[in-house]
Amino acid sequence: MGVGLPELMIILVVGVIVFGPDRLPEFARQAGRFVRQMRNLAQSAQSQLRDELGPEYADLKLADLDPRQAIRKHILEAMDDDEIAEPPPAHEVLALDERPPYDHEAT
Repeated sequence: MGVGLPELMIILVVGVIVFGPDRLPEFARQAGRFVRQMRNLAQSAQSQLRDELGPEYADLKLADLDPRQAIRKHILEAMDDDEIAEPPPAHEVLALDERPPYDHEAT
């Protein structure tokens, strides 16, 4: 999900229009410092979390804490497990015209 050349050119043109060519380099430096500080903050939080959780979580990444990533990971693992699972025994498979058993007392 990187920024390509067309996106970078659009950002540059908008920056020149909004800030002017004189102030644009200073804003670019400030944006670079801000991104660097945020990256350092995230790395610091990640290492602090690893230290507090202990050696079992030494390979922990912040992306692992994203609920979407966790759900995707577990769904893919379940799908892999299903592919490995053995088919049901022949006596459990119904024929095309056979109806499943019905328990009158359970309903």
